[in-house]
Amino acid sequence: MDLPLNARLYLRPVQFVDTPVGHDDGQIARLAGGLCWFAAYELIAVEGGKRILQRTIAVTDLSADERLQALAARISAPRVPLKLGERVVRLDQPQVMGILNVTPDSFSDGGKHVGDPAAAAKAGVDLSVAGAAIVDVGGESTRPGAATVWEGDEIERTVPVIERLARSGAAVSIDTRKAAVMEAALGAGAHLVNDVSALLYDERALEVVAKAGCPVVLMHSPDPAKTGHEGGNYGDVLLHVYDWLDRRVDEVVARGIDRERVLIDPGIGFGKSLQDNLALLNGLALFHGIGCGVVLGASRKRMIGALSNEAPAEARLGGSLAVAIKGAELGAQLIRVHDVFETAQALRIWRGMRDAALLAR
Repeated sequence: MDLPLNARLYLRPVQFVDTPVGHDDGQIARLAGGLCWFAAYELIAVEGGKRILQRTIAVTDLSADERLQALAARISAPRVPLKLGERVVRLDQPQVMGILNVTPDSFSDGGKHVGDPAAAAKAGVDLSVAGAAIVDVGGESTRPGAATVWEGDEIERTVPVIERLARSGAAVSIDTRKAAVMEAALGAGAHLVNDVSALLYDERALEVVAKAGCPVVLMHSPDPAKTGHEGGNYGDVLLHVYDWLDRRVDEVVARGIDRERVLIDPGIGFGKSLQDNLALLNGLALFHGIGCGVVLGASRKRMIGALSNEAPAEARLGGSLAVAIKGAELGAQLIRVHDVFETAQALRIWRGMRDAALLAR
């Protein structure tokens, strides 16, 4: 198979199988060292901004093209576990990241824990007990149209909660765009930074994360230095978001952040139409070609309401579970959700079926 030397190549794992049992060696490949196996790739070649080739090839037919071999190696390579304080979060299986908002105006549960850090911390501990591997604490809403929060207020909302959660032994992430909040949260015991602006909103943010040596989630949005929701006119949304995240990972690694500590998030709902979001979800396996853990955050989002008779945020559990299982099937390592108990239960059942398939004869 001769591929144009100037073409940009992509591989998306397809033709997933329940188990490697019964397949000859080399006929299937493992996705990111996890619980998913697949028999083929969708090969995409782009030249001049247009797809010039799109075909399905077996995992045995990568040819001698070094570019394809390098992509395939990234796709299958195990992801390094996250060391988060006393906890180690393995990335060879889907894990739940529980959302803990301490804001008055988040779209789903705003106002629930504002002004009472002890109650908020108890809610975070409850999330851990319910199955959250990581508790993600946020003090500023990033919904469309939300007001920017002064960093002092954001610190006041989040730090007392993080201190309590860290003392409890929970693995804690701070959901923020601001360097000062990152510093305060990490100082209070947070272990991971989850930034919807991919460290582009605050010019000091990258330096703070590099100095701390902590894991970081880089999320795609069309205007990360502003609201995260403006713009978003994509020609080919799946490849656009992939390319953007691929470049951003290279940029932060060049600035001193260990690639093994970087996770990526395609940013469902941030400056994207319903069709954009669905394209990203269906194509999620493509992102493993970047070689980082994949975070999926679609819990209770408007996309689910749009597909279910405009169901309000509190009535989107079924849709959120459907998206979570879709993410697990396509190898997402972290599923960020509001409904932790239900999602963790669904993933346990999914995992049980996987384990049973491995024992099949």
